[in-house]
Amino acid sequence: MLYIGIGSNLGNRINNIEKAKYLLNLNGVNIIKSSSYYETLSWPDSSKPKFINIILQSDTKFSPKKFLKIFKSIEKKLGRKKSKKNSPRICDIDIISYSQRIISGNITIPHKRMHKRNFVLIPLYELNKTWQHPKMKKNIKKLIFSLPIKDITSIKQI
Repeated sequence: MLYIGIGSNLGNRINNIEKAKYLLNLNGVNIIKSSSYYETLSWPDSSKPKFINIILQSDTKFSPKKFLKIFKSIEKKLGRKKSKKNSPRICDIDIISYSQRIISGNITIPHKRMHKRNFVLIPLYELNKTWQHPKMKKNIKKLIFSLPIKDITSIKQI
């Protein structure tokens, strides 16, 4: 099973995410389930616009490299520009986890900071309550409860 994260904090955020889902589908990425939308403060600078994030579940079997190519092309099509790390963006698409694989190099799977991010863990929990981090060998509940309390209380399902 593949889990994909999509986030947006510029423009019509929900519309950006819906367009990304549509384009994923057009590019052969079969979406089985989608989490609710979750709104969070921008990180690391909370004065920037708030993000809306979702997690998608897919059974598509492309290589991680092919997924990355598709994701980058969709981000570009939606208007994402090259900018400083963590700056506001129209659309950000990431592989969160892929069939319990552990990959490092140009692509890191599972996503290297996913276990510290409320906007990944909480929607992922919504889709798969028994998911386990392949590298850390911790289940999703343990990972959520190891987040700072403010990260658990500040995320808002919309």
